[in-house]
Order: sequence, then C-alpha cells, then structure tokens
Amino acid sequence: MKPSPISASVDFERDGVQHGFLKLPYSRDDAAWGAVMIPVTVVRNGDGPTALLTGGNHGDEYEGPIALTKLAATLSADDVRGRVIIVPYMNYPAFRAGTRTSPIDRGNLNRSFPGRPDGTVTEKIADYVQRHLLPLADYVLDIHSGGKTLDFLPFAAIHVLDDKGQQARCETAMQAFNAPYSMRLLELDSVGMFDTAAESAGKVFVSTELGGGGSATARSTAVADRGVRQFLIHAGICAGRVEHRDTITLDMPDGDCYVTSLHDGLLEMCRDLGDRIEPDEVVARVHDVTRTGEHPVEYRARRSGILAARHFPGLITRGDTLAVVAEIVA
Repeated sequence: MKPSPISASVDFERDGVQHGFLKLPYSRDDAAWGAVMIPVTVVRNGDGPTALLTGGNHGDEYEGPIALTKLAATLSADDVRGRVIIVPYMNYPAFRAGTRTSPIDRGNLNRSFPGRPDGTVTEKIADYVQRHLLPLADYVLDIHSGGKTLDFLPFAAIHVLDDKGQQARCETAMQAFNAPYSMRLLELDSVGMFDTAAESAGKVFVSTELGGGGSATARSTAVADRGVRQFLIHAGICAGRVEHRDTITLDMPDGDCYVTSLHDGLLEMCRDLGDRIEPDEVVARVHDVTRTGEHPVEYRARRSGILAARHFPGLITRGDTLAVVAEIVA
C-alpha cells in the first residue's frame, strides 16, 4: 500500500495539548502548491485508552463541529488519562462549503472508506483516517445530524453486529452518551461507511443523529456537548460518573421502517417527529406541483412506532426517504 500523502503537524504520542493540522497537498487553479488543512487536536496524558471524536463527516451537519470545537478549546491534559483525538471537520472541504459532499470531487466521505492514498481528495482523507487514526483508537464517536435534507429525533446510535460482545460494548457506550433517544439503526447502504470501517476494526463505535435542517439548535448542541463528555467518562479517559437521564430505546428491525417517496412534488407532513404512529396511518402527502385540481398521493406507515426521521425541505423527489418509523423498545 502506498504511503498516505497526508502529514500531521501533531505528535500523537506526545503528552500535553496540541492543536495542528492534517495537511493534504492539493494543487488547484488558485494554489498550485496548495493544501487542504484539516484542523486536529490531540490531548494526551500518559497511558490509557484513546477516543477518536469526529464531526463534519458530512459538511452540512453542525452539532459535531460545534461540540468538538468547544471541547478542543477547553480540554486540558490534566482532564484526561490516555488520549483524545479530536477532528471537528473531518471532510473539511465539504464543511467549508456547507454541503454534504466535497465541492472538490463530490465525494461523500461516509461512503468512501477504506479510501485510497492515490485516489480523490475525499478518498485520501478516508484512507488516512482508516490507516492512521482508527488504529490508535479504542473508542470512536462520529457525530451526525440530518444536514439540509433530513430532520431527526435526537438519538445516539449503534448497529446490529455479528460480534454480539462488541455490539454490547457499543450499546453500553451509546447508553452512556445518553441522548433523549437511543437507536439500533438499520442503514439502507453501509458500504464505504466510516461506521463499518470502525466496527470492522473491532472498535467501540457510536454515531448520532441530533437534528437536521442544515443548522443546529441550542437543544441539539446541548445534547452533543453533554454526550461527548459522558462518552469520555464511560471510556475511562475523563474522571467523573456517567449520569443517566431518561432515554427511549428505538429499533429499526427491517426495511419497513423506511417510507420512500415514489413521486416528485410538494411535501405535506401529516405527523411530526416524536409522534406515535400506527400501521397504515397516513404520515405524509405529496402534492403534484405541475397542475392544480389533482388529489395528493398519501403515504402510509407499514409498522407501528414513533416518527424518528422525516424529509426536511418542502419539495421532495422520487426516491427520497420521506419518513422513518422506528419501533419503541423501552
């Protein structure tokens, strides 16, 4: 395997607090010898576990960048036993553009793992994370929200894994994050995901969906702030006691949880996030915007549960996920 073109200005093995960059050379029209400079913070204090904390995997999701930027500015070496690696804006080009994917190569970082050292800019970032950051970590937290096109109940999430011992460790870490909701998440497509890379490497991995609409709220940011600290306490890196508040456990057992639009048009949501849903209940209507006098198409739930996610913009396109209904476990 070729070496990564990315170099780190921080020493991951040095004690103390370091703020620096992951430097990826990138020749372009306005900078022939330019580089993508991805901010990174390392806080280390002797031997102990390592947590890798990431945000900005998608560039239009902001709870992670806000919480991790604040953590990087305030966490001291005396606060930790072991090491914390903080990458608030993992897909930095996408983050600066405020887009889900990179404006450089249209790469979706969360579908680009394991990446390639000689690939596109996004593939090079994925390769560096896969081969240089993940091996350092025992615990991984990747903070997501819905971006510009989805809105979610605020939940921490894990996946169903073949290794039930690993799944149990992930689930305990998810409960420690202690979002208002905790989800066993079914992905429509897990190929190339950072999640899959971390789980395949045997890490304790937790992800989140903390809101959406291409912005962050005071409430969703508070969930991220508190959850990150709780995650570090659970990992044994920061001192303290994990304080549990009430969380509702949700499950997505199969594809019936997803309601997909088969039409283009104007979206009318008939139920709101957090509403209890019954089978065959109308959750949304899609109106034809090419003419008047037409009745809208009704979309119905295929299972009972709670409305956990919804399409965010007012217009929807055929193939878009319109709603997600998750089962309530406890």
